[in-house]
Amino acid sequence: MKKFLFPLVLLLTCTAARAENDHVRIAQENAPAVVAVNVVKKDGSTFTGTGFAVLPDGLIATSRHVSDDALYMNITFNNGTVSGEAVTVASADEVDLSLLKIQALNLPTVRLADSDNVLPGQPITVIGNPRRLQNTISSGLISQVRKKANGVIWHQISAPISPSSSGSPVFNAKGEVISVAFASYQGDGNQNLNFAVPSNYLARLASSAGYTLPRAGQTEPDTPPQSQGNPISNHFKKSWSILKRLLHLSEE
Repeated sequence: MKKFLFPLVLLLTCTAARAENDHVRIAQENAPAVVAVNVVKKDGSTFTGTGFAVLPDGLIATSRHVSDDALYMNITFNNGTVSGEAVTVASADEVDLSLLKIQALNLPTVRLADSDNVLPGQPITVIGNPRRLQNTISSGLISQVRKKANGVIWHQISAPISPSSSGSPVFNAKGEVISVAFASYQGDGNQNLNFAVPSNYLARLASSAGYTLPRAGQTEPDTPPQSQGNPISNHFKKSWSILKRLLHLSEE
């Protein structure tokens, strides 16, 4: 009996260690592509969401509700670099997704997987900015693949999702994005009831806007984003731009 028990324990130990290493690898490979989306709303309030670079020339994916009613947006990368203004170039109607564009070159990017292949029970890794804690790593499972009454597919996920994590990429075990986190069921007794938009919706949104996103098996240059100009000067330019827009809105 002992001869059979030892190999089984060894196999389970190795499997657990491999799963843990997968999360570490996925985080190391993809964290540079995950960003904070900083938003000034038209009412003057501020908001932070999560996004991720999908093309090296500055195309950023996030949740639509992050960019809705935005007066001004920019991007903070995980190395502290702050972009110039980000503008919305596409928004989906049926799902909570949008695409933003900044001026950039050689951004590290993620790869998308075919979300039609996602199955309940498979492990996931999520990189987000809960409560503005940038590049927080969490893990869980695809709890279920849900089909809504209107035919739209949602991924129910067990990985913890908190405010400011909307737009977080959800990775499979290969480090490919399979969905984009956007919502949680809140309230007493609800634990890890979170939802994400499958990646195929993102690929379709990009295609409708004239962009082709890299898929699994393709790679992009892993070059850190370059700072654009003097940071103090950039800060004053951003503040002046926001102030002018707020003054214009108050006059309407």
